[in-house]
Amino acid sequence: MNKKANFQDQKNRLPYIVGVIISFIIAFYIRTIPKASVFISDTFVRFGGNDPWYHLRNVESIIHNFPNMLWFDAYTQFPNGTNQIFAPLYDMVLATTIWILGAGNPDQNLIYTTSAYFPVILGALVVVPTYFAAKWLFNREVGLLASFLIAISCGQFLSRSMIGFNDHHIAETLLSTLTAMFLIMAIKKADHGKIAFSDLKNRNIDQIKPAIPYLILTGISLGAYTLAWKGALFFGFIIGVYITIQHIINHMHGKSTDYLAISGMVVFFIALLMVLVTPYLGGTKSLYIMGFLAGIIAFPIFTLISIEMNRRGLKRYYFPVSTLVLLTAVIIAARLFSESAYSLITSVFSYFTRTGGGMTIAEASPLLSVGGQFSLQPLWYNFGALGYISFIALAVLIYKAFTQKNTPDHTFLLVWTLMIIWAMLQQNRFAYYYSVNAAILSAWIGIKVLDLSGWRQLVDSFRSKTFNAKNIKLMHILSAAFIVLILIYPTYSLAMQQNQGTGGPNGYWIETTQWLRYNTPDPGLDYYESYERPAPGERYQYPDTAYGVMSWWDYGHWIQVIGHRIPNANPFQQGIGGRTNSLEEENRPGASTFFTAQSEQEATAVLEAIHPDPDRAGARYVVSDVEMATGKFYAMSAWTLDTDGYYVQVQTDSGYVTVPGQRYFNSMEARLHIFDGNGLRQYRMVYESPAGNTQEPGYKNVYNVLFGGNLPETNTGYVKIFEYVNGATITGTAPEGETVTISNTIMTNQMRTFTYTQSTTSDGAYTFIVPYSTEGPIEGQTQFAAMPAGPYVVSYGNVTQQVRVSETDILNGNTIEV
Repeated sequence: MNKKANFQDQKNRLPYIVGVIISFIIAFYIRTIPKASVFISDTFVRFGGNDPWYHLRNVESIIHNFPNMLWFDAYTQFPNGTNQIFAPLYDMVLATTIWILGAGNPDQNLIYTTSAYFPVILGALVVVPTYFAAKWLFNREVGLLASFLIAISCGQFLSRSMIGFNDHHIAETLLSTLTAMFLIMAIKKADHGKIAFSDLKNRNIDQIKPAIPYLILTGISLGAYTLAWKGALFFGFIIGVYITIQHIINHMHGKSTDYLAISGMVVFFIALLMVLVTPYLGGTKSLYIMGFLAGIIAFPIFTLISIEMNRRGLKRYYFPVSTLVLLTAVIIAARLFSESAYSLITSVFSYFTRTGGGMTIAEASPLLSVGGQFSLQPLWYNFGALGYISFIALAVLIYKAFTQKNTPDHTFLLVWTLMIIWAMLQQNRFAYYYSVNAAILSAWIGIKVLDLSGWRQLVDSFRSKTFNAKNIKLMHILSAAFIVLILIYPTYSLAMQQNQGTGGPNGYWIETTQWLRYNTPDPGLDYYESYERPAPGERYQYPDTAYGVMSWWDYGHWIQVIGHRIPNANPFQQGIGGRTNSLEEENRPGASTFFTAQSEQEATAVLEAIHPDPDRAGARYVVSDVEMATGKFYAMSAWTLDTDGYYVQVQTDSGYVTVPGQRYFNSMEARLHIFDGNGLRQYRMVYESPAGNTQEPGYKNVYNVLFGGNLPETNTGYVKIFEYVNGATITGTAPEGETVTISNTIMTNQMRTFTYTQSTTSDGAYTFIVPYSTEGPIEGQTQFAAMPAGPYVVSYGNVTQQVRVSETDILNGNTIEV
């Protein structure tokens, strides 16, 4: 290419480069609008959701122990700890970046700020592979429009790349799109160059050279994607399905399949090498090894079958039949001889399905389901008009694939898109993958509309300086209106509505977890320690001072990272307990069984069963919020698969309504949060946050109306902390048959008072176990903020007696005789 032609080519590229840069800037801007709700003080950054907090945990650990990854974490899921759940790349890249920026000693402000902006940068970068993928599939105009559409995309793609949402999800989108981008070009180069095994045998480098860089980059991108998400074998499966289908298409059309086998082998081999050198991949490393090896073996077998059938002159339809027979034989053989291989194969079809309590995980629910009912609303929320337009584009491309000559890269686009839709319909989280496909497909439709209206001729005349405004016709205006009013405006409008906040812990939870950190005993475990992973079959040996904090799994990371305390359950769905498939199963001890327990004794038995030491309980503190006591309670029962009776139907003037029933009010969650732990012998409130405007008064109203209660129908602490203690035993004598009552007025840190009371019938003597100290906290133990206003009052008949109980009595389980 001469200098003049090269200059002209660079000049032609410039508007597209500028366009992609503008798209990046727009994407960055949209995602940083709510930064004030993230940087809420000079010392605290509110990260969104749940998992971003654990990524912060990993990043802080890496920086404190640089460059070592936290492969085992003893500071969660007490008393077991957990192997690293996340694939390591996201946190390693972020931590290394911070470490370099901080010259090896970054301060907390740099850690928080960089972590908050990291997903924004990754989200904005998605415009680049989206542009090139669309450009190589169609043309530059489609690429440019696609990059702009992905920049303004709404829904989960936006929410998972917002400032403060420091999670690997957006890295999944970026790296999977990079993989697709490089694979598209590798396919085009390999198909055009007609790479064959004979080229490898004869070392015909010139024939192979054009495709090799793209194949290597595809392998590296797939490997990086694999190291960023432990479920990334999914995209390897997409590539495998594509290569299999393209083998069939090529064979049926009498074309060589060599380049497909070679391409697949190179890509999977590079990804396999990256997996092999990684110490741990969230428990899925062996699956990756088997999956990539399966592809490396299968792809050349498909090609050899094609070559042999062609050599023998067999009918072409024998190839898809033989491929199906081969795959069936592999499944049967795996079932007979290798349970692990069979599990890998079958997991492909069940990986995205959830049952029981798993259906209550928001991101794992089906896309088109709202409250268990079919709805198209999530389609609009996640994609705006792009969701519908992309489906139209997909239908057109499928039609063209069957009626016209289809290119391998377009076949890949179809397989890629259909597989993402399949995953998305089962788990809505994959909507943030489909945003890229929707942008590309919608951009293709948009440019087609512009081309049909004659816009290309207008642009060409503008470039050649022959443009005349009189040439603009109605069709030009209508097609431009289609782009702006149908493709751009609805999506941008939704994005600007959805980017007003980042989620994460509210003020009540932030206050509560910070109180927990500074007012409860140190567990005796260094938060930043690089813990030694226990040997297989053994447990991590915690110090005797360690203890767990029981709460619903949603809040485990907040308790760990903000509160620096060890949760029993966490958002990895560890420590939940309950059942998986059938009521016939054991109801395993965990958060679900504790909070749904129908008595204090049953709940305490759950705590004791959690810890392997029969003399110790699995948790010392219980943290409850009003969401657990209301809307989230159903999820707790769902994890046990036993949901009957917690809610009942009652008739009102406006018809039947569903309200909490007696079984709900008997639950440990209700006893703690709705009743403030009143009457419990070994659980005491030690803190409550300010109250919110919640459903709590309504639940209390139901209890008062249906079950004769007299609860004040007011909101109380949004979050409450209770402590499990031995309790002091108070004994005394009273006439047989007398009803003996012990009571006290408890004042919380919110200056709210409630009455704590127990009653028993004397058989000549009476015994109470009480959890509250009347004498205040002691050093080194819980610095409780809720406590009795005075001594306990024991009363029967006309007799009243006051009893004072020390904190030592409560903690040691001492007996006090009245």
